[in-house]
Amino acid sequence: MANIGVIGAGSWGTTLAVLLGNNGHQVTIWSAVEKEIQMLSEDRELKSIPGIRLVDGTKVTADLKEAMEHKELLVLSTASTYIRETARRMAEYLVPGQIVVNMAKGIEESTLYVMSQVIEEELPQADVAVLSGPSHAEEVGRGIPTTCVAGAHTKETAEHVQNIFMSPVFRVYTSPDMLGIELGAALKNVIALAAGIADGLGYGDNTKAALITRGIAEIARLGMKMGGALQTFSGLSGIGDLIVTCASMHSRNRRAGILIGEGLSMKEAMDRVGMAVEGVHSAKAALALAQKYEVEMPIVEQVNQVLFGEKKAADAVKELMLRDRTIEHSDLPWEK
Repeated sequence: MANIGVIGAGSWGTTLAVLLGNNGHQVTIWSAVEKEIQMLSEDRELKSIPGIRLVDGTKVTADLKEAMEHKELLVLSTASTYIRETARRMAEYLVPGQIVVNMAKGIEESTLYVMSQVIEEELPQADVAVLSGPSHAEEVGRGIPTTCVAGAHTKETAEHVQNIFMSPVFRVYTSPDMLGIELGAALKNVIALAAGIADGLGYGDNTKAALITRGIAEIARLGMKMGGALQTFSGLSGIGDLIVTCASMHSRNRRAGILIGEGLSMKEAMDRVGMAVEGVHSAKAALALAQKYEVEMPIVEQVNQVLFGEKKAADAVKELMLRDRTIEHSDLPWEK
């Protein structure tokens, strides 16, 4: 049994606390939000995911020191926009070498860092890892079989994270490609917005399939240029996470995209969803990375124009369809 601190008590953090508690670990869950602490202390469940209750013995605290002290592993599960601020608060209590597993999916707009890079900048003494993949909290909390991938700088740390999280309903693979894992996780949210927009416009399965396949091509082009591995983008945190985020109504990004396709503004859509829509926060950063590394990402470009440039969603789709003719895989030779 491990002593674990879960930093962040939103739907994902609470679900992970339940998963880890069911695995037999002693879990302490922390939140900076008073109403979350009160809800979990009194009801032992989040109202946003009814029926998913904290395991007996799980501690709930508003004291960050208590959540971190004497913990062999910390699970950082706040929204990406709060990762730097939370990591900065954690610095006072972190023990050198303590494992911090990042669960957030995003790119910081001001630095163009993925979340593990943000954490390492604020917590250079930490052993930072990442856990990602196609894993909606609503399904993980109900024990629906799920697979993810754990990335770390060392095999030892990745396997330790794997052992902590692995269960009969939660299978974990390992990978040394932390950067690729996090790029796939963040960029798929932008593509999922596009998929949702297409749904909101009333388009069908053909359009969705096109966005998924061309979307992963864009993600892989940029990811490989930045140093990620092609295998990562064809794996759980690449095509796997992209499929589930583009197809599921659990996806906040897809739901926000549907509302935008139906005519709402980006702000109206985010307000209607009522929770963090990570793709909106990552879209500008994704475009900036594409420009920095001189990588063509037409779907990301059009999403940005719809979100921030007041472009009509139908016009964006039309522009994607009428781009110059090209070959699907330029590195494949012709027979003649």
